[in-house]
Amino acid sequence: MKKNANGLLQLGRFHTTSSIFGILMAFIIMSLVLSIATSSFLRPANLLNVVQQISINFTLAIGMSFIILLGGIDLSVGSNVALSGLVMAILMKQMMLPVWVSIVVGVLVACIVGFLNGFFITFFSLPPFIATLGMMSIARGLAYTITGGQPVYTFPPAFTAITGRILGIPLVTILIMLVLFLIASYVLRYTPYGRSFYAIGGNRSCANLSGISVKKIEASAYVLSGFCCGIAAMILTSRLDSAVPTNAEGSELDAIAAVVIGGISMSGGEGSISGTLIGALIIGVIANGMNLLYVPQGAQRVVKGLIILLAVIIDVLRRRKKD
Repeated sequence: MKKNANGLLQLGRFHTTSSIFGILMAFIIMSLVLSIATSSFLRPANLLNVVQQISINFTLAIGMSFIILLGGIDLSVGSNVALSGLVMAILMKQMMLPVWVSIVVGVLVACIVGFLNGFFITFFSLPPFIATLGMMSIARGLAYTITGGQPVYTFPPAFTAITGRILGIPLVTILIMLVLFLIASYVLRYTPYGRSFYAIGGNRSCANLSGISVKKIEASAYVLSGFCCGIAAMILTSRLDSAVPTNAEGSELDAIAAVVIGGISMSGGEGSISGTLIGALIIGVIANGMNLLYVPQGAQRVVKGLIILLAVIIDVLRRRKKD
């Protein structure tokens, strides 16, 4: 059975290597089209804005990548970001705790939300869609409850400096993205723990019979997603210099879109963090380009939905061809 699991893993990696070039070319072509359509697109200031704008989505998409590699999903990430961001804000603003303590506690809250998702899914065998849909409502409700629906704003300079710019460049934000990217890529590619995600997503029964602790891996994936939510909450709250219960609404869809567009199969077992990064860049470039072209928000949502549908259709057709 170990041999079969390893075979599934190698198949997933081969597919990722062969398809990443196509995703990258799509991103390059899209960027070229937008650079022709609007002269503002290639300006350094705008490109830096794109990088800063995708930081939250890419951070969430990293955690989502681990979950979707297993064939699962997490619909609670947006609500988790709002809740953990408000916890950080309250601790800093109202309880006057140090910035680093507030961040650590906020991230821990986000991890607890992720742990509860994993617990309900593994212990009670709830479908990930149902478990995380319920948690999405619970976390958002708690976000409204702890502040009475009121915003918390104006934080210490040490906190807002996280997304501040040095010489016009958001260095800390870029560094956070780079560190998360490198760690996630290394874990998936070079560790037995990371390879287990491919094996489980490729064939759950085979992975279980080969000695992989499927439930523990699955539960840990949701904790990882929660951790990424906590980091995203820190970035978003710092950038806005405010925390409100409505923060990050709909961000779960953007994260799923980045993962799927980046080539990770919704059925699990195939994909890479590199693809997720390109997917997040594509989502960010499309949003930025449409804003520069003054495309109405309604039309932007239509375009985003069509892109997600197209990515899933391509994945389904690719799997049918392989089968």
